[in-house]
Amino acid sequence: MVLCLITASSTFNLQPGRSRYLHKCMRIQNCGRYLMTHVDITRQKIIPSARVDTVGLEVFVVSDLHTEYAENMAWLKGLPKKGKKKEVLLVAGDVAETYEKFVLTMSLLKASFEHVFFVPGNHDLWLRREKENYIDSLQKLDKMLDACQRLGVETNPSVIDGLAIIPLFSWYHESFDREKDIPGIRIPSLELACKDFRACKWPDGLTNGDNSLATHFDAMNDKNKDTVQEMLASCNQIISFSHFIPRLELCPEKRMLFYPNLPKMIGSDFLEARIRYIHVARGNTNACHIFGHTHFCWDVLLDGIRYVQAPLAYPRERKRRMNGGEDWLPFCIYSKGELTENMSPCYWSDYYASNPRTPDVTELAPWVARFYRKL
Repeated sequence: MVLCLITASSTFNLQPGRSRYLHKCMRIQNCGRYLMTHVDITRQKIIPSARVDTVGLEVFVVSDLHTEYAENMAWLKGLPKKGKKKEVLLVAGDVAETYEKFVLTMSLLKASFEHVFFVPGNHDLWLRREKENYIDSLQKLDKMLDACQRLGVETNPSVIDGLAIIPLFSWYHESFDREKDIPGIRIPSLELACKDFRACKWPDGLTNGDNSLATHFDAMNDKNKDTVQEMLASCNQIISFSHFIPRLELCPEKRMLFYPNLPKMIGSDFLEARIRYIHVARGNTNACHIFGHTHFCWDVLLDGIRYVQAPLAYPRERKRRMNGGEDWLPFCIYSKGELTENMSPCYWSDYYASNPRTPDVTELAPWVARFYRKL
């Protein structure tokens, strides 16, 4: 996701130590510059889990590859090639902005992993840089799914060595956000802040302004209803994944965000209902859902379901965040017949493990308040 925020006259200084991790795409519109106070910090590293010698099935996860960035494409080309063991990669959306780059990216991933699964993100459906004149973003999606079929990339539920993997199509809707808004400041509109409103094109009846896109994408999962039901009856271990987030608790509170209205364009209640149908009734310790979109590393257990985000994200974001990413992604979520240990450190999920979520508090955090003048 790209947010266009902050006027060209705005300046800011980030608080050392913690605010450097609150970095949701702070773009200065008119000149494209990024102003950041440099702070030297010691970063804990996530122990690399990728491609170690292990017997049996291993499942890796990654989201938000954004391979239109040369640094991200270089990372991708540096992945080890496919070995003899069974390795699965779940790609939770936002692969690339153009169809050409998408096909190249998925081809390279298939050269590195025996099985690759994919769900689309919002960037994958952008049209602004496409050479082909698509009727709308759904036509581009159809072409991407056809490419996946040719390349052997899975977009439907499948069982591998007893592990059920369920891709879930989704889109966000504004009513997903039910927490108190930040009063007394002028926040840019969603239409101004989110490029989806300009970079995507939809047929009549579908719009970002209501729930229509969210229900349309959710309905794409209905064709797999019988398959999923069979998996629930026969598989003890299930991993589902989506691009968008299913719960507000998987995003920092509004007062912590440089764009406080971010929760209005990140998640889906319809997605959450699917996940609960798949996982909650089972009551076991193997419930896991992978997501992407917000570019925050996350690993938390909520109501018996483990939620994980492992984003490659933008190069500038990896330089700022506490655990980088090039050396430990993709993250191994499943090995030796069970889910692996938690990804750590994850700044925000670690924060909420020790601090209660207080969305009724609407006073902006100091590092955010510097951007806004009170009305």
